[in-house]
Amino acid sequence: MTSPIELEEIYGAANYEPLPVVLVRGEGVYLWDDEGRRYLDMMGAYSAVSHGHCHPRLVRALTEQAARLGVVSRAFYTDSLGPFLKRACELTGLDAALPMNTGAEAVETALKAARKWAYAVKGVAPGKAEIIACDGNFHGRTIAIVGMSSHDQYKDGFGPFPQGFRRIPFGDAEALEAAITPHTAAFLVEPIQGEGGIVVPPYGYLAACAELCRRHDVLLICDEVQSGLGRTGKLLACEHEGVRPDGLTLGKALGGGLVPVSLFLARRDVMDVFTPGDHGSTFGGNPIACAVGLEALDSLIDEGLIEAAAELGPYLADGLRALGSPLVSDIRGRGLFIGMELYPEMATAADVCRRLMASGILTRETNRNVVRFAPPLVITREEIDRAVDRIGQTLGEMGEVLAGRGTPALAPA
Repeated sequence: MTSPIELEEIYGAANYEPLPVVLVRGEGVYLWDDEGRRYLDMMGAYSAVSHGHCHPRLVRALTEQAARLGVVSRAFYTDSLGPFLKRACELTGLDAALPMNTGAEAVETALKAARKWAYAVKGVAPGKAEIIACDGNFHGRTIAIVGMSSHDQYKDGFGPFPQGFRRIPFGDAEALEAAITPHTAAFLVEPIQGEGGIVVPPYGYLAACAELCRRHDVLLICDEVQSGLGRTGKLLACEHEGVRPDGLTLGKALGGGLVPVSLFLARRDVMDVFTPGDHGSTFGGNPIACAVGLEALDSLIDEGLIEAAAELGPYLADGLRALGSPLVSDIRGRGLFIGMELYPEMATAADVCRRLMASGILTRETNRNVVRFAPPLVITREEIDRAVDRIGQTLGEMGEVLAGRGTPALAPA
């Protein structure tokens, strides 16, 4: 019988390189494979499963709405979109929201809004609007977005790319000021770079950028698809510096780990550049997505998940630092959004993740030889202790091998 892994390899595109495990069930912070083995999820599907796998409250919202009304397109009003948008605007402090499906779609929406705002409101000459992004950014995988990337593989073979984008060093407010021209429409930035390696800029950077944008009439658009919705111990990562952006992208956790849901939110004069026919999505704002999205926002607040991330993030980071592994060059992050960077001459993050899988811990590597830790926000101290213990054991075994004093013995799950 052909295995699920073989079927993917035969019929699928090789655009991912999954770890060799077939997952069939999830509950809370745990996942089970097709052989019944349990794993602790320390990755959270790139922050998409912040509420935990198959959260009963979100599953109920999905099934009840699916049994009543699914997709009718935005050609008609529904009773679910308005309440969802209202709640999202209330929580973020922004005036209006436009629903899409994926994070990349939300970013594309933000780019279109910024350009049209530059022409219609700021008075930039037609075809001259520029958007500034940062080195190390990851905003999605569309042609326009990868054209902004500094990661060569993301662009290789996919050009030519649209014009009108500039890149500057991340974490350097002076570089932003130097890059702004009368043609600058917006500065698009991740408050913490996720795919870039869980890179946290110096404190005060985002506030300085916000002041520069206000002074030069440039939109500050924060991409919080990964860092938003409680992940860093605040509803939004930009709140750590008291910043309210002019535009905001949300996704991933907005769908509660069940359906793709995203939003572009902005102040009213930015959103009002859209008129009927300018932009849209057949599935964006569908009733199922809205029901789950609304419940996901409410459960973040009602269940104290944001506060949990604020408390447990430092606990996890301190536990990792206390391991004192000579393989590790840095532990960094904010809330439950943590990266463990390894010395490349000592170990690869990919190898660490393979070994962690064998010990019952699931996560993946990201850029700069970093192991990502972004577990569901429902994780407990006891589960963090268990994860840190396994991580320490794995790093210790690898250190022993490097020192020539032994071979790794994998722990049981």
